Amino acid sequence: MTPLTLTLLAGAFSEGKRGMAFGIWSGIAGVAVATGPLVGGAVVDGISWHWIFWFNVPVGLVTIFLAGRLLEESYGPGVRLDLVGATLATAGLAGLVWGIVRGNDLGWTSPEVLATLAIGAVGLGVFVRWESRIAAPMLPLRLFRSRAFTASNLVSLSMYFGTFGSIFLLAQFLQTVQGYSAFEAGVRTLPWTIMPMFVAPIAGALSDRIGGRPLMAAGLGLQAIALAWLATITSVDVAYDQIVLPFILAGTGMALVFAPVANVVMGAVRREEQGLASATNNMIREIGGVLGIAVLVAIFSASGGYTSGQAFVNGLVPAVYTGAVVLALGALAALRVPRIAPTT
Repeated sequence: MTPLTLTLLAGAFSEGKRGMAFGIWSGIAGVAVATGPLVGGAVVDGISWHWIFWFNVPVGLVTIFLAGRLLEESYGPGVRLDLVGATLATAGLAGLVWGIVRGNDLGWTSPEVLATLAIGAVGLGVFVRWESRIAAPMLPLRLFRSRAFTASNLVSLSMYFGTFGSIFLLAQFLQTVQGYSAFEAGVRTLPWTIMPMFVAPIAGALSDRIGGRPLMAAGLGLQAIALAWLATITSVDVAYDQIVLPFILAGTGMALVFAPVANVVMGAVRREEQGLASATNNMIREIGGVLGIAVLVAIFSASGGYTSGQAFVNGLVPAVYTGAVVLALGALAALRVPRIAPTT
């Protein structure tokens, strides 16, 4: 659904107004990100965790009705599905993630870990070769000839890798180490998660005027600073008021990236390729999130664990520092996006 929403938005708005549309889209997504932990925490604490699934049913039914009534149709080029490419990509990514997740438990030289990592590497290598040879690939490699397209996808990869891998552990820190309930932890993450509601629409509108490059670089830079700050001050008994400001900084940085990335990606390809471009960017974001959680959890497990609060912090700190480094590298990738002439 996510790549198709961007495709429909891109078709509904002219190029000079897409940034604002993407900004509103990101802001509404920010509402979901902010309210999700609150609603989820309240459900887990007050009813049962099973109910987090039931709450989605009426939302889905209402959305189906509204989509059928209000959305206009959009078509891409009529090509066959690349089932071989999808299978190779799935096998390759599954192998890499499995090997990374199991590495600390079994040992990095164990037959299972070495075999799955090898399967992952070979699967992705064969996938790239397959995609370069067929007429209708799942992932057209020619899209990456565009510097703007390639750099903005590296931005997405690094942001989801560094930020969401770190959030995965920081949310557990609030509950496991500091003893907050699921709902209380959700409330305390609001300074981070609520910022896209306010900043993303502004960032989207600005991306129409000044381009996505400065906004993406600044956003990733702010997130890198915030994570490094959190890693520096985190301890078993760190006061909540000490982590509020880096939470706000991280949320602001996220908000500065969402809409500009979408604007740059969709503007880097021809109109008939926007569905592919959106799907590719969505896939790369998901890969970043999956690998970010897998790698940062592996670093966490190598240095600490769940045996005590101090053990958790011992693992958390190097993992979050790693997330900060990845985000800083993403800021450098953002600087590779071509400049645009400012508009008035």
